[in-house]
Amino acid sequence: MRPENFTSTAFGEVTRNPLSSWTYPYYLPADLPRSLELRRSTIAALSRADIALGRLDGLGQLVTDPDLLLGPSMLQEAVSSSRIEGTQASLSEVLAAEGSGEHIESEDVQEVLNYLRASREGLGLLQTLPLTQRLFRSVHSTLMTGVRGDEKRPGELRSSPVWIGSAGAGPESAVFIPPIQDHIGALLTDWERFANEPPTTTPVVRSALLHYQFETIHPFLDGNGRVGRLLIGFGLIHDRVLQAPILHISGYFERNRDEYYTRLQSVRERGEIDEWVTFFADAVSTQADQSAHRIRTLVNVREQYRKQAYGDRSALPGLIDLLFTNPLVTVGAVTRALDVSQPTASSLLRKASDRGWLESLGRRGRGGREEWIAREIWNAVASPIDRGLPLGRSHS
Repeated sequence: MRPENFTSTAFGEVTRNPLSSWTYPYYLPADLPRSLELRRSTIAALSRADIALGRLDGLGQLVTDPDLLLGPSMLQEAVSSSRIEGTQASLSEVLAAEGSGEHIESEDVQEVLNYLRASREGLGLLQTLPLTQRLFRSVHSTLMTGVRGDEKRPGELRSSPVWIGSAGAGPESAVFIPPIQDHIGALLTDWERFANEPPTTTPVVRSALLHYQFETIHPFLDGNGRVGRLLIGFGLIHDRVLQAPILHISGYFERNRDEYYTRLQSVRERGEIDEWVTFFADAVSTQADQSAHRIRTLVNVREQYRKQAYGDRSALPGLIDLLFTNPLVTVGAVTRALDVSQPTASSLLRKASDRGWLESLGRRGRGGREEWIAREIWNAVASPIDRGLPLGRSHS
């Protein structure tokens, strides 16, 4: 890391610890500021984000079935957040794996499914816990167990230095060296206080600062980015801005990955907090509008399907619910999910196809199983990146 690239600011400074065996300079963040003087343009971006979040939460409260909201949002968030870190898994691969009932061989897919489990665990813990180390350490353990990085102590704070740079880079050529382990305890104590004390800033500003600080502290050996992005959603729920994790913010970060990292680094190097908060607010407002559009679309499609299925005495209504959980299905998936025979499952898929809900993707995978896609639901749930990928294949 080049100390000359960093200016001491209210957000931190480059330092060394003469009593430590670690001889390289590292960045030591300051405690989180309880108030900020922001530019007019930043305040305008924050206002747009607040309005968009209000619309999204209002829409979310009108939907009586939370699975319609949580399933698609959490899954797409899991895929996007994992891809930011280099995981090569498409949405269709994850959906196919979820519905297969078989052992998952792809490490990339397993990482995304771990992210989903970590999301659900965090939501459960939020019912009884504030935003604390206990919560995010438990989430980290679930995220990292049994996948790449499993050897890097899931759920445990790091006890050694780390550095961030290109593959194979050493500390001398790293772009950034987070605070060494001696400082992690005090920094996380301040992070917890800021997250849970009566707010002195707007929820979006608080969320932006908490995410910046968590990524800068880098408390784990691996998985910090994914845990940090999970904490954005948890924080908005904790602050009662949203009732459920229906904001797919990682989609914006994925599409603007280079700027995402640049804005975080620019706070460390030059104290450019307005630029980071504006970027974060733009991410919130853009993704909140997209999430609201997706929810409206899904609600309309589901009501259309339910009207068409009215009076049908088969398990067709149950198939509708399944398709909104996973729009990529097989006879086996329907058999397991609805507890029906294979002939009944086949009949249900044909009925859905006759109504235009499903189209066949042909026979693929092990044993040449026929796969079906609910195209209207898929187009609402999948990001533009996923819609541009061949179904069932990850991008390179």
